[in-house]
Amino acid sequence: MKTALLLSYLGSQYHGWQRQNNALTIQQLVEDAWEKTCGCKAYISGCGRTDSGVHAKYYVATTDAPTTIPLERLPMALNARLPEDVVIRRAVAVEDDFDARFSCVQKEYTYLIHNSRVRDPFSIDRAWFFPQALDVEAMQRAAGDFVGTQDFAAVHNEGTPVSSTVRTVKYCQVEARPGDIIAVRVCADGFLYNMVRVIVGTLVYVGLGKIPADGIPGILRSGDRLQAGTTAPACGLYMTALTYGRRELDGRSD
Repeated sequence: MKTALLLSYLGSQYHGWQRQNNALTIQQLVEDAWEKTCGCKAYISGCGRTDSGVHAKYYVATTDAPTTIPLERLPMALNARLPEDVVIRRAVAVEDDFDARFSCVQKEYTYLIHNSRVRDPFSIDRAWFFPQALDVEAMQRAAGDFVGTQDFAAVHNEGTPVSSTVRTVKYCQVEARPGDIIAVRVCADGFLYNMVRVIVGTLVYVGLGKIPADGIPGILRSGDRLQAGTTAPACGLYMTALTYGRRELDGRSD
C-alpha cells in the first residue's frame, strides 16, 4: 500500500513543487520531513508541478515509503518538521497502483486579481494587483468560450514537451468578490504549462478592451500564442480542488 498526503501550502517562498538542485521546493521540504520523522528516505510524487510562487489550498502527493506511525498521527508528526506555510492535513492509505497525478480525473485552479487603484499590503504575493479598471461582465462572457474539448495551444507557454495540446475544460468562471477581488476559476481534465495563467491574462485583455469578448474562439482556432493575452504572474494562482472519484481524497477549498 501507498500513503497519500493531503497538503496545503503558501508558495511565495518556494520554487514550486518539484525538487531542484539549486532552489528550495515543497517536494524537498516534505521528503526531508518524512526522512527525519519516519527514519527512511522517501520519494513523494505530487499531483502536478506548481510554478515558483504558486499556492495550493488542496494538493495530493503519494509515497510508497514505509512508516510505523499510524496514519491518523502522521500529519501532526510531519508538520512538526515543516515550516508554518506548508501543512499536511491528512494521510490515507491507497492502492499500489494509485498515482497522485495520473489517477486524478480533474483539477481546479482559482486565480485572484486585486482590481483596485490602491494596493492592499495583505494581498501582496497572494493576488495580482491590477490598478486599471476591468470590465468584469465582458470577462464573464468571454470565459465561457474556453469551456469544452479544444486545442489550447494558443494559451500555453513552451515547457515540458506534450504529445497533444487538446484538453477538456469543464468550466471557466469569472466572479467579482468582496474587497475588489476578481476570481477566475478553471476546472479541466488536465492543464498545459502556464495554461491557467495565460487564460487569465487573456481575460484581462478582454476586460481592458484589447480583445473583444467574442474573440476567444478565433484565438483558440489560430493556435497562435501571440494572439492571446499576457501570462498572469504566479502570485495569484491557487490549486483549489482535485477529483479522484474517492471520497477520502476528493475535495476543494476556496
